[in-house]
Amino acid sequence: MSSSQEELILSSPYQQFEREEWKDLNGQFNLNLESTDINSLHALNEPLNMKEIEEIYFPLAHLIELHIKNHDTIRDDSNSFFQRNQQKLPFIIGIAGSVAVGKSTTARVLTKVLSLLPHKPKVELVTTDGFLFPNKILSDKNIMNRKGFPESYDTKKLLHFLSAIKSGTPQVSVPMYSHLEYDVLPEEEQKIVEPDILILEGINVLQVNSQKGQNNKVFVSDFFDYSIYVDALEKDIISWYVNRFESLRATAFQDPTSYFHKYADMSLEESRDMAIQIWNEINKPNLHDNILPTKYRADLILQKGSDHFVESIKVRKI
Repeated sequence: MSSSQEELILSSPYQQFEREEWKDLNGQFNLNLESTDINSLHALNEPLNMKEIEEIYFPLAHLIELHIKNHDTIRDDSNSFFQRNQQKLPFIIGIAGSVAVGKSTTARVLTKVLSLLPHKPKVELVTTDGFLFPNKILSDKNIMNRKGFPESYDTKKLLHFLSAIKSGTPQVSVPMYSHLEYDVLPEEEQKIVEPDILILEGINVLQVNSQKGQNNKVFVSDFFDYSIYVDALEKDIISWYVNRFESLRATAFQDPTSYFHKYADMSLEESRDMAIQIWNEINKPNLHDNILPTKYRADLILQKGSDHFVESIKVRKI
């Protein structure tokens, strides 16, 4: 079977919308987003403008709002049927995709836009970085070079967190992660207090394969009410990763307290060579073995072009 035939079969459960068609789905859905917010939403080397937000994320927020309304209707009908008064539980959205593809920007923009919906929901964003095992444990397990792979996460803790959210626990604590120190911060926590919407962003959130030696029957994605995969051609992701590494080498890596300070004095050529080496040894196998196979588990796929802007959207048929 050719790759094009395989793609056709795999994508058949989806409706595809090109950007021009997608942006017109918004209708009269207008949100008051200040242009000054943009600077706080996009990540390093990831372009973002109001046009992208209005044409891609406004319709996406409108679509998610429809799912939330349907979710609420089902809960109300269930309460009537069971003659119970089950409390309203957070609507959980999972966002997955490769390293450097722009998941964080998508998650931040969506968090902001959803919070501006007419009923002003409380939206919280959590990344799975805080659920990585601390570096000491990774070193003891001899898997520091597999950081970001499924086995590097404390999946049990992550599942407990999601279970607490979906059980209606009023306040849940989330471990914090420092990209500067490249480690979990044991003394710091993010408090999640009764959100209406929770967005969980991470490379492997749609993963279903059990870790070696375990027989997991519950997966992170089982707690999602909606899921999004941010996608792009691998050659573009590699280019973004290399450019981001070089930008970090010239900025954040210069900090003596940075875990990656050892790369600070590299030349441009040395920096690019190191980034490509890290990609080939770590990020590429993780993408092909663990991340990319989860793409078609998502409810919606954002397909980016080489300029980092979304070109098309695939939406799972209902």
